[in-house]
Amino acid sequence: MLAGQLALIAAALFTGAAVYVNVAEQPARLMLDDRALLAEWKPAYNRGFAMQASLAIIGFLLGVIAAHAGMDWRWVAGAFVLLANWPFTLIAILPTNKLLMEIEPQNAGPKSRELIQKWGRLHAVRSMLGATATVLFLWASLK
Repeated sequence: MLAGQLALIAAALFTGAAVYVNVAEQPARLMLDDRALLAEWKPAYNRGFAMQASLAIIGFLLGVIAAHAGMDWRWVAGAFVLLANWPFTLIAILPTNKLLMEIEPQNAGPKSRELIQKWGRLHAVRSMLGATATVLFLWASLK
């Protein structure tokens, strides 16, 4: 089933990108001074958001199509777990993002660093949601 395989690919790409942020990009950026840390985080966040938001929607839609075609609840579950990144981001992460976006890099300091550390912990939930969706899609595809 092509839709299911494409949903699995979208979820795996989402997960790979999210995990990369948590295990490579975030630890590396935290080694920067406060100003460089914030200056790097802002464009990285904007670019990452566009990519991951698109992958979550695409994976969701393909998962729903696969569920409809195969009548298998695992596709639906994976689709909604992947889509859960949207409300989680809007409810849990967006307030932190807004605070960070309001701070100019020249005004960065301990508060902006603390917010970026918080953002990293919140972003780890996105990694877990993506991994869960990927496992559900993989499980469904093994039918």
